[in-house]
Amino acid sequence: MIELLLAIANISGGILLGLATLDKWDGEHNFFNKIAGFLAPFDTIIGLGLIILAILEFWDGLLFNIVSILGGILLLTHVFGKVPALETSLRQLSAKLMPFKAIIGIGLIVIGIIGIF
Repeated sequence: MIELLLAIANISGGILLGLATLDKWDGEHNFFNKIAGFLAPFDTIIGLGLIILAILEFWDGLLFNIVSILGGILLLTHVFGKVPALETSLRQLSAKLMPFKAIIGIGLIVIGIIGIF
């Protein structure tokens, strides 16, 4: 059950993070923009889900779960200001990951699809 939830969170987070690239591939259909518009209000929940579920399944697929945790951190960037003790280090980590946002997003989609099968 946790694997399925993590796969769904990976695909959802991947769509949100990789939207710029997915939009280029989609052309004028705006399919991914519509999905991202629906998922955008839930980005905090998806980010937390990615981190928590990946930690619960950490040793089952170490590399996949590390990518899930990194994706969760990128989705939670806007929340870091509310955690004063960790704000500086989390913002620095997020800033270092930001150039790889689309790559991590596409990776999350692939990992999510692999997780379903």
